[in-house]
Amino acid sequence: MTSLLPDRGTDRDAGPRACAGDGRSTASLGHDLRHRRPLILVAAIAGSVAAAATLVVCLAVGVTGWFLTDAGTHGAPRDGLRTGALAWLMAHGSGVRVDGVLVTAIPLGITAACAWAIWRTASRLGDSISGHGPDADGIADGQRDWTVPAASMIFIAAYLATAVFAGTLAGTPATAPDLGHVAMWSIALSGAFGIPAIAIGSGRAAVWSSWAPAGVISTLTVCRYVLTTWAWACAAFFVGALLLDFDTALNLLSQLGTDAAGTSLLLLVSALLIPNAMSFSGAYLLGPGFTVGVGTLVSPAQVTVGALPLFPLLAALPDPGPTPGWTLWLVAVPPAVAALGVARALRRRPTLRYDEGALFGCAGGMIAGVGFAVLAAVAGGRVGPGRMSDVGPLVGPVLVHAITAFGIGGLIGGLAITWWQRRATIRACEPPTETVEDTL
Repeated sequence: MTSLLPDRGTDRDAGPRACAGDGRSTASLGHDLRHRRPLILVAAIAGSVAAAATLVVCLAVGVTGWFLTDAGTHGAPRDGLRTGALAWLMAHGSGVRVDGVLVTAIPLGITAACAWAIWRTASRLGDSISGHGPDADGIADGQRDWTVPAASMIFIAAYLATAVFAGTLAGTPATAPDLGHVAMWSIALSGAFGIPAIAIGSGRAAVWSSWAPAGVISTLTVCRYVLTTWAWACAAFFVGALLLDFDTALNLLSQLGTDAAGTSLLLLVSALLIPNAMSFSGAYLLGPGFTVGVGTLVSPAQVTVGALPLFPLLAALPDPGPTPGWTLWLVAVPPAVAALGVARALRRRPTLRYDEGALFGCAGGMIAGVGFAVLAAVAGGRVGPGRMSDVGPLVGPVLVHAITAFGIGGLIGGLAITWWQRRATIRACEPPTETVEDTL
């Protein structure tokens, strides 16, 4: 962003930083060069690095797990590398076959790490190319600026090429990863997180946002705060449910009979699935619930489950059978969380009009409901044969309940925080009341 602003600094040194032939100091020239690196080259490298960063970590973990499981007595290191690569591909939407059984569940923990790597790398890319194209004044005057679109297209293409290349090398007829899904997820993931990061890093987002209506910015801010507040609520609910049945989780681990290395790998896999568990918790709190197998349902009103695999995170499931009466009151949590998120957002972008507070809160909450439903849609999938081919939130009902609950909660929260801000403003503007002692 700073590269779009005119340099008002002056060079007072007469030494090595003396002005160059055009009147600029060497420090200023160096600053310009750092922000005018070759766009095509830097964007291609950034896209490849964003993909390779998490891929290399998965490969390292795969080799480490292969060695720890049997001390390297079976197979070869390439088996561990292939396992790590397949886990990375699964995080990009690729189903794989394990012993002939298709597994389509996405480890959202790895996906979140990939999104973070994309954001960080794309932000640095944006800063590196921020000197390209017109400056802030030129953009304001209507000059065409293709810096962000061009860099984004090259960044996405490089990320996609790396993902397809990894899938081609790691895939075998037995595992059969779906490169079509990998390509679609790579484009969606690198575009959703890469384009905004490039725009922010290059300073264009600050210029463009100044043209956007204030209502749009406030609504998107509300949506972000509602989603983050909801994520913390889902995480707290899941951790609480797991701690209540922590003895069951330890019992499951003991029944598996794994050694220290196997237990460590199992805990790592469980940690990578925590975002999936949070999505399941959110679906439960909203009311529709989720399935853990064909013909099962886990919701505040009904818990019907059958035989389950020995997996520690499943200890957080409620006991099957009739549910306690208080669980039905859990459906009040989503509106309350949405109201809290709206209050947090509008404290940063205050408004004194009730209609604006209600509109921003309701619209932002409804958009957040759609966002959570999208996350719930990718949190489930096939995790095994037979009845375990249907595991995940009930997406359709979750969408309806999320839009309704977050919309109502956002409306209430918007009106409440607007009333509070109006009250505080009126109190601040009131003149101090004189008492008899003050007059005397």
